[in-house]
Amino acid sequence: MDDFFTSWSEAAMTSIGFFWMALWAFVLGYIISSLIQVLVTKERMQKVMGKDGPRSVALGTFFGFLSSSCSFAALATTRSIFQKGAGLAPTMAFMLASTNLVIELGIVIAVFLGWQFVVGEYVGGIMLILVTWILIRITRPRRLEAQARRNVGEPDGGGQQVGKDWKEKITSLQGWKEIGQTYVMEWQMVWKDVLIGFTVAGIISAFVPDAFFQTLFIGSGGENNANPGFLSVLAQTIVGPVAAFFTFIGSMGNIPLAAVLFGQGVTFAGVMAFIFSDLIVLPVLRINATYYGWRMALYLLGLMFVGIVSVSLILHYTLAFMGLLPDFASVTAPGDREFFKVNYQLFLNIGFLILTGVMFWFWKLSQQGHHGHEHHHDHGGASLTDKVLKVLVVIAVVWLFGGLTLSLL
Repeated sequence: MDDFFTSWSEAAMTSIGFFWMALWAFVLGYIISSLIQVLVTKERMQKVMGKDGPRSVALGTFFGFLSSSCSFAALATTRSIFQKGAGLAPTMAFMLASTNLVIELGIVIAVFLGWQFVVGEYVGGIMLILVTWILIRITRPRRLEAQARRNVGEPDGGGQQVGKDWKEKITSLQGWKEIGQTYVMEWQMVWKDVLIGFTVAGIISAFVPDAFFQTLFIGSGGENNANPGFLSVLAQTIVGPVAAFFTFIGSMGNIPLAAVLFGQGVTFAGVMAFIFSDLIVLPVLRINATYYGWRMALYLLGLMFVGIVSVSLILHYTLAFMGLLPDFASVTAPGDREFFKVNYQLFLNIGFLILTGVMFWFWKLSQQGHHGHEHHHDHGGASLTDKVLKVLVVIAVVWLFGGLTLSLL
């Protein structure tokens, strides 16, 4: 029993320590994301994105990058773009870019995993868009696309207000109110995923033995063996998305867990496949089925699964050929980390917490007198997914509080 309480305390402190490591990165990423979303107008998206072709896919990728958001928020925006007439390929490019070419995600990956994984995230994200486009052109799902358009229906009425120039926004109080409001909404979109993801990462690092990872991810755990045989790499690359499918958390919450996987000897390809799989988790499949119908949802699932596995393998063997595969030793084991000490990270966190306070002050100003434009993010509505997330949040809070209390005692 004493061993359980010791592991519980270690798990809670690891979860909190992981979050402390990533705090400044989260704040920096969401401030940049909020600036882009407010200062760069989106009204032209539907006008310039066409049905298909290199230009349409490139524009979908670019607009997706500007609209970077969590997986669940990206689904609603993607549905709107598809509903307004954009082709399937540029629509998919938008969705993949808005979740993989994400500034804050790259910063957090750099904190936990290193530069190779950051390069893999951005280069692989672009490759994933290209592979998906090629697969769409090969399979030509015209009937599925037509059925999906019938399912989503006609776009809602109502005109769009013409946005101000970015210079006017950044020099006005109203502009900063919008930035503060967007910043708060970014946190509202991801805090459940982040809380659950970091809690799970701490539990796995403290309780799950190495033998489990070696069994689940075939060929993992070999000392200094970052590039085992092809069949082992392929198996791990397939297991990565399958493991991610049954999670309820997006990529931001999965990054500390990805660091745990890599620290346990899972290959670069397996970890990248796990990170890329934020759009094929079970709740996303259900939401896509609600929007487009089950046949299209399953088609998109298969499309992204093939793309993720192939791109992860290409990235892995490209780095292996160049002799640049990351070493397992580059990720410090959670139990060996000293999370809380006086260093650059402490001062970065203090500085960015002050910036967070400023953003919340602008948000409070934006709420005075009116509620502004509402932005809802509920992982698909008052559904089973949302209820499960709420239960998991309560469990995570109780778990962390209990573990922290044990540490203090």
